[in-house]
Amino acid sequence: MDIQQLKYFLALAKELHFWNTSAKMNITQSALSRHIQSLESELGVQLFYRDKRNVKLTPAGRFLQEKWGEELSQMESFHQLARQIHLGESGTIRIAHPDSISSSVLPDFIKKVSVAFPNLNLELFQLTNDIQEDYLKNYKIDLAFSRDINTYSAINEKKLCHENLSFVVPENHHFKTLPDISEETLKGQKFLLTTGDDGSSYDVLVQEVIDFYKINPGSYIRCEFGSTIISLIKNGLGISILPHSYHLHQNTGIRFIPLPFVTDLYIQWRKDDPNPILKNILELV
Repeated sequence: MDIQQLKYFLALAKELHFWNTSAKMNITQSALSRHIQSLESELGVQLFYRDKRNVKLTPAGRFLQEKWGEELSQMESFHQLARQIHLGESGTIRIAHPDSISSSVLPDFIKKVSVAFPNLNLELFQLTNDIQEDYLKNYKIDLAFSRDINTYSAINEKKLCHENLSFVVPENHHFKTLPDISEETLKGQKFLLTTGDDGSSYDVLVQEVIDFYKINPGSYIRCEFGSTIISLIKNGLGISILPHSYHLHQNTGIRFIPLPFVTDLYIQWRKDDPNPILKNILELV
């Protein structure tokens, strides 16, 4: 029994006419008859009542028409899905990204991927730098957007863009423009800082800003995600240093003051990853 025999059976079960079925299936009547007889012999079940003028399904034939029809339809869907996966058009891709690009790079990227591959499932994650690298190395994610330079030999990366860092302050703060900011005016300011990771190139950059302005915060709050830091700034709990792209998050009640310090954004993936979906997505970048 093979799939083609099941297709012949289902076609005949629908038409109940050997000549019509053979014409639609592009097969001779005698060949169609042999396939049906072979199927009945293999199953040990009579599928049709037939005489010179009539063809009717047996009760067993009606049962198998329903069951095989469902299974064949499902099987063809599976085959189509497998072809899409093989071609890199379907399946699931898991992407990690920093909070800062949620309203800038990420929406445009996801839109481009969704238009090109409408059957592709996307799963998005926000992870700390060290966890993100571990997830990428261990196949828990497939792509990562990162502000940190990759140092792992089994991961490829491509620089996508760059942007300035900004001082982020409440809207009613006395810092209005960059000239307002100096070592002296920064004294006594409470800072909201992102959580540092050892070896993170982004945190090295933030430290360069701190060193340049000789910032020595008497007290600070550390938090992993910039969106949370912004909420704290709105509530007057301090100021921060964040990528300027956060200004696209439809924030009110805060002010962004661009700094002459630039952070890069990279996309990273495993070297020699055989996933065709990943290959197709990277071609869009």
